[in-house]
Order: sequence, then structure tokens, then C-alpha cells
Amino acid sequence: MFKRMALIIFVVTLGLMPVRAQEKPALVVHAFTLASDVKWPYDMKQLQTEAIAALMGKDGTQFDVVPDAPPNQSRIYLLDGEVMEWHAGNRAERLVLGGGATGKGRETAKIHYWLTDKEGKRLFEHTDTIRQAFLGNIHSKSVGQLAQSFGDKIAERLKEAKLVP
Repeated sequence: MFKRMALIIFVVTLGLMPVRAQEKPALVVHAFTLASDVKWPYDMKQLQTEAIAALMGKDGTQFDVVPDAPPNQSRIYLLDGEVMEWHAGNRAERLVLGGGATGKGRETAKIHYWLTDKEGKRLFEHTDTIRQAFLGNIHSKSVGQLAQSFGDKIAERLKEAKLVP
């Protein structure tokens, strides 16, 4: 009787493990805010959409990257942040001085961002300076040249938070 009960418990537990293992945590990306003195010429909602796409491309196997928290998700992480500085790029300076490794003349922004759990506890925070991508993007009028760099930098830093094994 004990062996039979142990076998049933083992089979049920084994059957539930893949369901639990497949549940990815949700990474909710909110639109960033602006520091009070920052002039920002772009649409933050569009930047949020671009960041979600970049994060899905980089971390989509580890997270469900979404703009709003799913109602029945057990693990939810909220990504919020603020643009602290923004500097327009200068195409002439980039061409004359070479925008390559030095980054001269490229559009830049200083961003501060943090990750909280659904109870509001801060798990991770970081400040970075992001620079425009070397090549343009199709959304440059609404999000500037920073959208790809924005998502890439955040995805890179979130690995440091070690949210998933």
C-alpha cells in the first residue's frame, strides 16, 4: 500500500513539475518618466513599446515582457525609470570627429531605472548613459536613435539582477 501511494505521489508531482517550470515571470515595462528639468522630444509610450520589443528579443525566453501586469501571474517584476538627462546628437561632429568608439556627436540620455516585485520591494536599480545606435531606426522621429540602445542596455543590466536561475 505504501509503495503504491508513494508511486502515485511521485507521478503526480512529476506531472506538475513541467507546468511549474514553464511559468515564466512577467516583466512589466512601464513608460519612463522625465526629471523635472529634462527636455525630451520623443514619445515615451513609443519608447516603452520599443523597449518591450527589445527586451522580448533578448530575454523573451526568461520573461513574459508586457506593458501591463497579467492578473493571474505568480511572479511579477515591475520595471520603472526616469530619464535624468538628454543631449541631442550632432551629425556634423559625428562625421568630423568620428562617432565610433568615442561616441562624439551621438545622441545620449542618462537613465535611472529600477525593478520591484509586486509588493513594491526594490530588487535592483541602476543608472546608465545610453547612446544612439550607429545605424538609424525606423522610429527615429518618435523615439529618436535611442530606442534600440535603451532596450539593449536594460536587458544587459537585468541579467545582473539574477531574477531567474
